[in-house]
Amino acid sequence: MIIKAIPTNIITGFLGVGKTSLIKQLLATKPADETWAVLVNEFGEVGIDAGLLNSSDNGIQIREVAGGCMCCAAGVPTQVAINQLIAKAKPDRLLIEPTGLGHPNEIIKVLSAPHYQNVISLRSTLCLVDARKIHDPRYREHANFIQQLQVADVIIATKSDLYDAENTKLLYELQTYLSHIERTDIPVVSHTNQQPLPSALLNYLNQPRRVSLNISSNGGIVPKLGNLTTTAPSLFRTGGSRLSELSLFAEGAIEVALEFDARGIVRKQNQGEGCFSCGWVFEPRQEFDFDKLMAFIQRYTQSSDVGQVLLRLKAVMITSEGIAGFNWIDHEFTVVELDDTLDSRLEMITVNDVDWDEIEQQLLACLCSLCSSNG
Repeated sequence: MIIKAIPTNIITGFLGVGKTSLIKQLLATKPADETWAVLVNEFGEVGIDAGLLNSSDNGIQIREVAGGCMCCAAGVPTQVAINQLIAKAKPDRLLIEPTGLGHPNEIIKVLSAPHYQNVISLRSTLCLVDARKIHDPRYREHANFIQQLQVADVIIATKSDLYDAENTKLLYELQTYLSHIERTDIPVVSHTNQQPLPSALLNYLNQPRRVSLNISSNGGIVPKLGNLTTTAPSLFRTGGSRLSELSLFAEGAIEVALEFDARGIVRKQNQGEGCFSCGWVFEPRQEFDFDKLMAFIQRYTQSSDVGQVLLRLKAVMITSEGIAGFNWIDHEFTVVELDDTLDSRLEMITVNDVDWDEIEQQLLACLCSLCSSNG
């Protein structure tokens, strides 16, 4: 039985801004006697961020909702995931990370519903922004980017260590941009992953949510930037099902098992918000040659036109050199060593539909010879 409403923070921001990294830092601040839960949503269909969090600590429960479901208006997959996560973890705090291509106002509306009134206590919504992106029309004029800023209680200017001499200027331009979308009242905290979390940020984490949604007749937020108006319709509406038909806090989680083909592979695709994604999951017996995998990734992230096609590449892979996490966004590439994973997963998000069959064949060529011979 839930006795006290669970403090809940939504952590939003566009693709690759550092949401998962911030959550890792927040988890490191968890009091030893508390249990925290994390619900992660991804635009892609295979789910990778939970593996990148790589948390084996006691007192932390992580669950994913793949395929952009979290921000759908009906919100049934989200509500089922939240209910089951609460029932299993009985957390002292809940962190929710919507996809960078999602509409965060939808998840806020879900969590503000009457049946969550005594279950969830909405605290500050954090929006992460790389201030360098306000010069890029793909971000600046994107409806989701604007909406993420509109619903935020606090903005965190991430990667500020990469701004170099432009630091002060970029932060000023970010403030100017915020004034154009009528958010002159919002606090901005500068932060880098190499620094401890600012005390101001931790203080904001515990403050009640204060931003009210301006809901239009069709249920969307209507932010304005110059002549740009967006009603933020959802491309992932499910319809039909109702939360009232579900048991709110049933323990029994219904997990959908992956159906691997004869090669031990699952491939899933998604599209929406002007983007395309394709993800692959490989059975644990599949091991990748680390050098070949690096060459594969560099082939797609270092081509001259990559900025016009590839938006994001991320992976958790079992390799000849151990388990590795790969993350590429806007020409910034990181590789980290991970402790454990259930399988190998790689996902790409592009702005154009591409030949996924060709990419798959090149990815399969990265398998170790001993493993590929079994396929």
